[in-house]
Amino acid sequence: MRVQLRDVVLLVVVMATWPVAADDDSFAPLFNGKDLSGWVPVNVAPNTFTAKDGLIVSTGKPTGVLRSAKQYENFILELEWRHMQPKGNAGVFVWSHPLTAQGTPFAKSIEVQVLDGHETANYTSHGDVFSIHGARMKPDRPHPAGAERCLPSEKRSKPSPEWNHYRVECRDGVLKLAVNGKVVSGGSECRPRKGYICLESEGSECHFRNLRIKELPSSNPPADEVQPVIDGFRSLYTGLDLANWVSDPGHVGHWQPQDWVLNYDGKSEAKGTGPADAGHLWTEKEFGDFELICDWKWTGKPKTSKRPVIQPNGDEGPEEEEFADAGDSGIYLRGNDKSQINMWCRPIGSGEIRGYRLDKSMPAEVRTGCIPKKRADKPIGQWNRFHITMKGDRTTVVLNGETVIDNVQLPGIPARGRIALQHHGDPIQFASILIRELK
Repeated sequence: MRVQLRDVVLLVVVMATWPVAADDDSFAPLFNGKDLSGWVPVNVAPNTFTAKDGLIVSTGKPTGVLRSAKQYENFILELEWRHMQPKGNAGVFVWSHPLTAQGTPFAKSIEVQVLDGHETANYTSHGDVFSIHGARMKPDRPHPAGAERCLPSEKRSKPSPEWNHYRVECRDGVLKLAVNGKVVSGGSECRPRKGYICLESEGSECHFRNLRIKELPSSNPPADEVQPVIDGFRSLYTGLDLANWVSDPGHVGHWQPQDWVLNYDGKSEAKGTGPADAGHLWTEKEFGDFELICDWKWTGKPKTSKRPVIQPNGDEGPEEEEFADAGDSGIYLRGNDKSQINMWCRPIGSGEIRGYRLDKSMPAEVRTGCIPKKRADKPIGQWNRFHITMKGDRTTVVLNGETVIDNVQLPGIPARGRIALQHHGDPIQFASILIRELK
């Protein structure tokens, strides 16, 4: 028989893509079967993910993610999963960002769907692969609705509570998913193509086992195709209750945990220890130097308001300006309202430090430094993100990616103190309240 060169090349390519044998000792465990060493909870409760009897058990509540402590670029990941109730939802994220995307409980990544009992024209329970929250992917087959989502070529998943096996091969921005022994979906031109691996919690109990990984040689991706390395943040909000926050009977029914969102109706009846803290939601712990990430959005109906114009020197008036107003709130730093990072709808924008801006005993550079450099707020009803850095007596506030307060000095601010979400009588929602203490 005559063998053509093209046949040899084809055979080599096919052999290179064959599944690795189960006893391949080049794989390393991604889960030790005993505890969650090597894994980091991002925005979930302490007991959302636990190790039990050789399994990673997800309660599904709240919605959120557990991520690997390490980043991966090119690799083969194998794991088994099962849902413990029909219609369960979860996922495996690859090349993931270490933190949640703004206004969502999930991270920018490529998701490998872990779903049971759902079948529509646009999504299935048999191994969909798709980009989420800013990641990009070209699906192996066009999606009927034009989405960056690859639907599987055949139905191979077993229903709850049976076990399913996934083999996820990620190489140079190309992803292939094998479900129970056969490749059924994938994508190419994935961006980013280096990041973390996440397990997703989304409403129902799901089990994972036999997680193992084989790292493949790097192709040295450019920096804009690599997720950032961000460590040390922990969630102040569990998604289930107000653990980590000072309990007050007056908060009940007003500061309400609603899965990944903390909802406030603006009507707390808490008295506090004085007017300065009545109704506010305070952390139990005091903090010194830290970085704080907090998402927030207005939920009330806008109304027209008038307020004095804030002058370049920090004074107000005499002219007034009209604007659409949905509320007023803020974040108190180190236990006092003078160092409040304001959330409001005034044209000057959120991020202002009003207590210092209005204090005429403060140096001019302090007062003007507490005025936002620009209005960076999203439209009313959309999610905003604060990234606040407090170090010594200096504060920087980044709002929606824009630095609005730049390393301003706050003379006399306490060295330590609690953080508060402000009660100001207006409805507002918070999410992804994450803190990293600094040394």
